[in-house]
Amino acid sequence: MCRWGTVFDNLEIVDDLFYILIILQIALGLYSLWEGYEWLRMVRRRLGTHAGFYAPVAALICPCKGTEMGLEDNLTALTKFEYPNYEIYFALATSLDPALKIIERVKAASSRPIHIVIAGPPEDCGEKVYNLRRTVEALPEQFEVFVFTDSDVRLSRSWLTKLIAPLQDPRIGATSTYRWFIPSRGTDGGLSSALASAWNAAVATMLGRPRENFCWGGGTAIRKKTFVDANVLDAWKGAVSDDWAMTKALEQAGKPIMFCAECLAVTLHPWTTAGLLEFTNRQILITRVYSPRRWGLGAAAHLGYSLTLIFAATFILTTMASGDPWGQLFLMTLVIPLLAVMKGAIRTIAMNELLPEWKIKLQEWSWVWAALAPVVPFLYSWNFIASLFSRKLQWRGVRYELLSPSMTNILKR
Repeated sequence: MCRWGTVFDNLEIVDDLFYILIILQIALGLYSLWEGYEWLRMVRRRLGTHAGFYAPVAALICPCKGTEMGLEDNLTALTKFEYPNYEIYFALATSLDPALKIIERVKAASSRPIHIVIAGPPEDCGEKVYNLRRTVEALPEQFEVFVFTDSDVRLSRSWLTKLIAPLQDPRIGATSTYRWFIPSRGTDGGLSSALASAWNAAVATMLGRPRENFCWGGGTAIRKKTFVDANVLDAWKGAVSDDWAMTKALEQAGKPIMFCAECLAVTLHPWTTAGLLEFTNRQILITRVYSPRRWGLGAAAHLGYSLTLIFAATFILTTMASGDPWGQLFLMTLVIPLLAVMKGAIRTIAMNELLPEWKIKLQEWSWVWAALAPVVPFLYSWNFIASLFSRKLQWRGVRYELLSPSMTNILKR
């Protein structure tokens, strides 16, 4: 039996700890792999289910700020849904926003009713949340359903129909989906974009279990009555996260959130390393403030994985240096990342079935979701650690301090 240098000399507990940690992570990896398979089965059930015929008058609300890659194409896609009766509301903080010119071009080319709401500077919450509040308050009474989306997603023609249809069941609080980043080549050859997509995939494939579902601001539909009954406007006061605040309001009202995998929203975004870290740190910080339970479970899972592999690598290197057999230790440790690769491969299969119109792009980047799956927990671990030391974040050029779910301090506009 090898020894752990002079510090752990004669301490066999180190050997035992290695096996305990490795076996625990293998067990968790097998469970995660099974969850991935169940997620694929759920996707196939959803794809085989008819959307239904529920199609009430809907208000589609899209907050915008600044320009981004493919913005005009993204906004134009919002005007081309097959859904029979909806109107579009674009929400901006100021008429000086460069997105306004693009919105006006989209409006001029569309036969769909388009409205522009200039909300003004935020007073007690995040800018996006304030824009949404002002827009909802300005809506006429005719709308039965509110749908929220983001300006950075590219949506299919059937998206709106599929997202709204399940609301025919009044027991459902809201339907929601999630983003799927398709990488693009940037200054680093697309590595940051690839890692962003693999990082995001871990969240997307967690959804579908009722207790884990949440409203995502880029794709959520809710009946107006439910929105009012759950006091979502009040929940938005003082908030920086529109989706988590809505999620909390619905949970308190006892209204379940349904995940629509078939409505997954493609996002094309060129990432830099700095942008990737800012985005991922921000998402985890927001989760820590708005959903401590989810934050705690995620931190335990990702830090457990990362620390186990770091410990195992150090243990194996020490074993090699001492001349003791290490092959068995290495093979046992290797099982852990291989299970992550297998789950990533399941995600790739699911995406090819969910997003057939993006088949060429998905094939180009097919290695991403499997090959980077073992690396992603290390990035998550960094995000969770970073979220412990600061409650400040930057979002679309505005800097905030998250004092609580209902108290936001605007530091810099």
